[in-house]
Amino acid sequence: MTIYSKKFWKKSWDEGLHDLDPSEWESIGTLPQAFKNSFDDFPDRVALSYFGVKITFRDIDMYSNQFANMLIEKGHKKGDVVAFNLPNVPEYAIGIVGALKAGCIVTSVSTLLRDMQIQYQLSDIAEAGKKISLFTLDTSCYKKFRKIASTLPQLKLVITCNYGDFLPKSKRIFGKLFKMIPKGMKGYLRDKEIVNFHEGVIDIYPTTPVNISVDKNDLAFIIYTGGTTALPKGAMLTHSNSLSNLLIVKKWLGWKRGEGTAISAFPFFHIAGLFFCESCLFNAQTQILVPNPRDINYICKILKKYKPSLIVNVPSLYHLLLNNRKFKKIDFSNLELCITSAAPFPVESQKQLEAIIGKGKLLEGYGMTETSPILTLNPLQGKRKMGTIGLPIMNMELILMDPESGSTVPLGTPGEIWVRGPQIMEGYYNKPQETQIAIDDEGFLHTGDIAIMDEEGYLKIVDRKKDMIIVSGFKVFSKKVEETIYRFPVIENLAIIGIPDPDKPGSEMVKAYIKLDPVFEIKVTKDELKKEIMIFARERCSPFEVPKIIEFVENLPLTPEGLVDKKVLRNLS
Repeated sequence: MTIYSKKFWKKSWDEGLHDLDPSEWESIGTLPQAFKNSFDDFPDRVALSYFGVKITFRDIDMYSNQFANMLIEKGHKKGDVVAFNLPNVPEYAIGIVGALKAGCIVTSVSTLLRDMQIQYQLSDIAEAGKKISLFTLDTSCYKKFRKIASTLPQLKLVITCNYGDFLPKSKRIFGKLFKMIPKGMKGYLRDKEIVNFHEGVIDIYPTTPVNISVDKNDLAFIIYTGGTTALPKGAMLTHSNSLSNLLIVKKWLGWKRGEGTAISAFPFFHIAGLFFCESCLFNAQTQILVPNPRDINYICKILKKYKPSLIVNVPSLYHLLLNNRKFKKIDFSNLELCITSAAPFPVESQKQLEAIIGKGKLLEGYGMTETSPILTLNPLQGKRKMGTIGLPIMNMELILMDPESGSTVPLGTPGEIWVRGPQIMEGYYNKPQETQIAIDDEGFLHTGDIAIMDEEGYLKIVDRKKDMIIVSGFKVFSKKVEETIYRFPVIENLAIIGIPDPDKPGSEMVKAYIKLDPVFEIKVTKDELKKEIMIFARERCSPFEVPKIIEFVENLPLTPEGLVDKKVLRNLS
């Protein structure tokens, strides 16, 4: 028995929280049933707000029935796949619900992927003989898919929509006239049927519910990981995986159904954005859609207009908001909670954010595509420790393991996070060998993230296993060094990697890529600035952690999920 077996962190949970009986999510059954509860109980409540257009839960129910009826009429059977290549538009949320109602599996295709990356993902699914439909924008349908359409024989149906389809006709005309709304391209894809969502689905198909039997253990999603070190892999998530996570997070955060307005710029094709969308549907919360997460002025505009009770974003977006003068003038008195996850968020930046939104409103968590996704959260009412990812949530088993010896590590010592629980994926789609590597015989998922747990059970991520640097036998955890050097005033962002040490074969040395903050006027040369940063690091880091090389860059490469792509940086070095 290890210290982790005792789940001592439960003492740090908010009062009244406890592990749930699996019957609590098993009795709901499936995601369509969970959403139906919201449709039935809150039909007139606004579910989606899109550029001022309000779509109720009743509307989503009817539109998704039409989408499901269309899929079935076009020959889709239970277990077939609907791929979504869309920004956060109403059709995305409606399509997900409709596809699940039809017994189909949903997969997300990032709008940031190149055509050959999309071709790989869809081909990977098609290898098992599943029929695929694709839902995409009419502005990118022909341009993006004409090169790869002939390589995807299982793709027979393409559904399209436009940014402005849900807007009133006058706004659509005005938007396209002044190029505020992109015009759809004309053309065809050989051997593919193309159907417009509004003209070919909503205007034609009945709103009657479909009669498809879906089981809690059926696959609901195949969501592809980022693939920063290898080809992307599709994490298979069942209805039960997703429902257990939705219910546990709801209990943890004390959400009441039918209350609250939420805003997030997480794209739905990212697991965090997908969970946000599912959660709002599950809890009957109103979500304000953000189709373009790069439009910071628009985000500030809707924050000011709607005064949300919940904001969920990746740290990099909070950094952009912090540099926007409009954001600092917004009234956040109605805001109850501001959640951040998916990447490290330096403590200094967290303090700056809370100085604007209100002290005690920021809550940091952690999760993965493979875990549906939430694994840890800071408490809602209890102690929140800035710079930590919080505590293991309910029904989770978590241990920290030494990556080299394979034994558990004591508290305060870095170890790889291994987790087991109801939200853990079934495995990687069509990749049994990769699944065996990721999930051991006892059902523990090896996350690849290195963390430290304190005596109260709070966890702090110090690195990814693959990003750990070995300097003369010493382990250097890049995130720890990044957080330390980030406090140097003129740095906007940075990334630490290990590169081969030419003087010590088999060893590495630390290199820092730094993007300077343009707000600051730097009056010294870059060589002098490097020396100042080195001195700053030596005063705060162990000698083997101090970067031996510093390189200033205009921008850091990002993955499709918006995280720093260290694989690219290693290839550059």
